[in-house]
Amino acid sequence: MQKQKPKGAGKPGPRPPKQGNHKSGGKPQHQFKQKRSKEFAISKLAATDAEIAELRAKYADIDAGSIKTFSDFPFSQKTKRALTESKYTVPTEVQRQSIGPALQGKDVLGAAITGSGKTLAFLLPVLEHLYMQKWSRTDGVGAIIISPTRELAYQIFETLKKVGKHHDFSAGLIIGGKNLKFERTRMDQCNILICTPGRLLQHMDENPLFNTTTMEMLVLDEADRCLDMGFEKCLNSILENFPPERQTLLFSATQTNSLADLARLNLKEPVYVGYEQASKQTSSKALLALPELLQQSYVVLPLEEKITMLWSFIKNHLKQKIIVFVASCKQAKYLYEIFCKLRPGVGLLALYGTLHQDRRIAIYEDFLRKSHVVMFATDVASRGLDFPAVNWVLQLDCPEDVAQYIHRAGRSARNKTRGECLLVLTPNEEKHMIDALQDQLNLSIRNVQIDPKKLFSPRVKIEAFLAQFPELRASAQRAFLSYLKSVFLMRNKRLFNVASLNLDAYAQSLGLAVTPRVPFIRHHWLQKQKEQLQQQGEKKDEDEDEDVEVEQQKQQQLTNFASDSEESGDEDDDFIKIKRRDHDVEGAPVDLAALDAVRRATGDEDEEETPLVVPKREAKLVTKAALAKKALKKQLQVNSKLKFDDEGETLADERNQMKALATNKSQQDDDGGINLMLSKALLNEEDQYDKQRFRELVKKRHKLQREKLRKKVEEQKSDGEDENEEEEQDEMAVDSESENSVDLSWLPDPDKIYNKKPGSGVEKQQSADEQDDVEDGDSDDDNDSGSDDDDDNDEPAFKKSRITQRLTLLDTEAIAANLLAS
Repeated sequence: MQKQKPKGAGKPGPRPPKQGNHKSGGKPQHQFKQKRSKEFAISKLAATDAEIAELRAKYADIDAGSIKTFSDFPFSQKTKRALTESKYTVPTEVQRQSIGPALQGKDVLGAAITGSGKTLAFLLPVLEHLYMQKWSRTDGVGAIIISPTRELAYQIFETLKKVGKHHDFSAGLIIGGKNLKFERTRMDQCNILICTPGRLLQHMDENPLFNTTTMEMLVLDEADRCLDMGFEKCLNSILENFPPERQTLLFSATQTNSLADLARLNLKEPVYVGYEQASKQTSSKALLALPELLQQSYVVLPLEEKITMLWSFIKNHLKQKIIVFVASCKQAKYLYEIFCKLRPGVGLLALYGTLHQDRRIAIYEDFLRKSHVVMFATDVASRGLDFPAVNWVLQLDCPEDVAQYIHRAGRSARNKTRGECLLVLTPNEEKHMIDALQDQLNLSIRNVQIDPKKLFSPRVKIEAFLAQFPELRASAQRAFLSYLKSVFLMRNKRLFNVASLNLDAYAQSLGLAVTPRVPFIRHHWLQKQKEQLQQQGEKKDEDEDEDVEVEQQKQQQLTNFASDSEESGDEDDDFIKIKRRDHDVEGAPVDLAALDAVRRATGDEDEEETPLVVPKREAKLVTKAALAKKALKKQLQVNSKLKFDDEGETLADERNQMKALATNKSQQDDDGGINLMLSKALLNEEDQYDKQRFRELVKKRHKLQREKLRKKVEEQKSDGEDENEEEEQDEMAVDSESENSVDLSWLPDPDKIYNKKPGSGVEKQQSADEQDDVEDGDSDDDNDSGSDDDDDNDEPAFKKSRITQRLTLLDTEAIAANLLAS
């Protein structure tokens, strides 16, 4: 609408009709917009239908051999645009072979080497299937992707955001460690779910909004891990809630095609991708694959030298990206903590299962971003994770089997890049593990010898840190026990033998001064001992019954031996007498084997009278109470000091003897026990003796001081010292008599303070007196104590009143209180 011109602006022209006026034939503007949007939506739907029909017609003509780029696949324009923006141009072999059958709606079992692009091989068919079905957010869940680890699920989700950013589907990442309440309210709004088995089953059991009846595609990434015994129960419960009519895609680096696994997943004529023998469906042997540019080697070391080797390896590869695989989470945590204290000069990270999920994701992204870093990880990081430019994979602990070795080693040499893998084995593990690798992989893994000059042991520093930080020492103890437990629980006992490990040396290599107790190994050893004893008991000969009768007869002869010897009297005086210390052996078992040995040695097997052999009684446990009783019986005085006189006789120390006990010895009762009332009276009386003894010591000390002062005074008189020195001696004598005396010469003269008058010239006289005192060496103070005849000048009375004697502490406190009160 146009605005009207103001008045006086000239002749107005013809006004156009208002568009909102229905009487004039116009229509509202918002109706035109609605009409245009409807027309655009209709045209868009028509174009989409045409594109879908065209793409479906091309599905039957897909030929894996003729496909060179992703543009050769019959993908939608949205998918092609996202692939171009993400710089995905040339498909890998597993993508070229598996995408075609997946687009045609067939079940696919894919096996390929690690880093070959299996993630895109199942994400692109999922996006295209939902696009062809015109899936919307209100249609519910259309595809579920199950991953064994959280990090792998997070990686799949990030890849889906790249290749599906132009589609209108909603996707959700459902893993442990996230907010469960937040996930519950949005489960029914997700078209694609990427999840772990445990969290998915939890939502199936607890979330009423979660419905899987609309699902049309199921994807299992790392399918062998999802199908093994660890996830068997969980996966069986999940599959029961899925509709039977669905498309299933299975991808892994180590795939299985056993009939039992295929029957559980309801696969119908699956297409095998990457299998050398696709027709042998009954074979249960897994296909194993490794990158071509991966250099593999192994080193044999004792268990206690692994920490030294790891430290030296990191110090020699500071400018590279390294992953160190260990057997347990507590080992990864301890290695990360102690190496952070040691400071090798390169960034350190630790990725293991017990960390919080947000922390795990942050560590994963940090490792992707850095170029020079060492990450201590468990097998949680060995499955499917795409770590770019990893130079070394160091398997510090032996993997459980060959498949685990492949997944660990596959973190390096990904996407046709070079990488190296080093396997650390103990002497007991070398033979079995290397034979298994050569039999199943047909590879020649080379043995590497370490140069001793390049080994640097950090054991001294580790021990110092463990002594300084108690929490680090506790972490080392937990790492020690967790490693032994992981070895103890392994199925292959020939490869993992706990008895072959030197536990003391391994504990010292971790910095522990004392080897921790391993209760489960001791319990296992005791059970084995019992089993061996039972087996030995079952393998006894059939002549045991006769031997038992003979032993019973021998036992009866031995018991009747004492009575026979008494009846014989003097005739048996020359018989061998048995002398023994332990007479309390009534009912003790007799060692019949030892008895037979004595008989054979003496040649008296046929004689009835044989010497009695009694086993020694086991030594009793000596307690502190028994030692104390023994000392009391011997009347030993612990930590006693003896003094001797000139004649060599001992002198009694009066301080260590109770006089009260000696005087009241006749009053003691011999009833036994402790008489508390009598003991209290004795202690009170002994306190009186102690006080008297202390007073005598004080008197002796004062007497000695007076004698020293008297001798000193006599010496000074003989030398003819002046009177000032004699007064000082008198003051010293006063000090000796009163120990609590205090020098108050620093206090001001009260007569000078309270008797001075203004303008009387007292200040001048005081300054003159002070100057005289300094010049004369305080001679006036000394002369005041003598006669007054020496004072020739007429001075005021307050001038002569000086504090010339030393006061006690009480007098000083009283003077100070009076001064403060005034």
